[in-house]
Amino acid sequence: MPENFQNFEFTFSLKCYPVSFSNKKELEKGDKIILPPSILQNLSEYNLSWPLMFELFKNSSSKKTNCGVIEFTSDEGCCFIPQWIIEKLSINKGEKVFFKYSPLEKGSYVKLQPQTEDFLQISNPKAVLESKLRNFTCLTKEDMIAIEYNEKIFWLNILEVKPGNSISIIETDLNVDFAPPLVFKKNYNESKKKKNILNKNNEKNQFKEEESSTTEDKTNKGFKGKGFMMN
Repeated sequence: MPENFQNFEFTFSLKCYPVSFSNKKELEKGDKIILPPSILQNLSEYNLSWPLMFELFKNSSSKKTNCGVIEFTSDEGCCFIPQWIIEKLSINKGEKVFFKYSPLEKGSYVKLQPQTEDFLQISNPKAVLESKLRNFTCLTKEDMIAIEYNEKIFWLNILEVKPGNSISIIETDLNVDFAPPLVFKKNYNESKKKKNILNKNNEKNQFKEEESSTTEDKTNKGFKGKGFMMN
């Protein structure tokens, strides 16, 4: 490990392509990327902690994410990354992206929000999640990751992680919380809104009925004569 490890910086840029170009579609299920051999050569000069983790970003955008590395076999000058990272950073095919060596603290907590409520209908979603997160090296707040289960893709928003905004999830005890699903939450809010409108309409109708009843009472109290029939 470098003497001034806290100040150690290793940054480089590569042209990025989807992992499907490498015929390794299984990498879409996690956050691991494929880098060229020269990066490994350069890093091997230092006694760095493994697994290696990198921060990815574009100079033209404030969006960032973090990832791990599966192997160093891509052609020089290019790398292969999962589609969800491409979408997160809005990367065009063959566009240059910056990579910064960025070791992360082990995480203790993550809060996830399924895009749809069907993920919570899995018999044991936490067990499934624990199994699928083994394909990931790290988690970053505001990322949206894909989990595959029973030949179905489930998208999860990362709402919060502790400590910091990015964490390592390698060999760590991670407490997981779930927020209400995004679609369910929208439906719930719409239902609540409709219910409030309905309640307000009922209150208005009730007020009108009470007002009408009060008016009738006043009218009846004001008429003190007896009724009779005109011949």
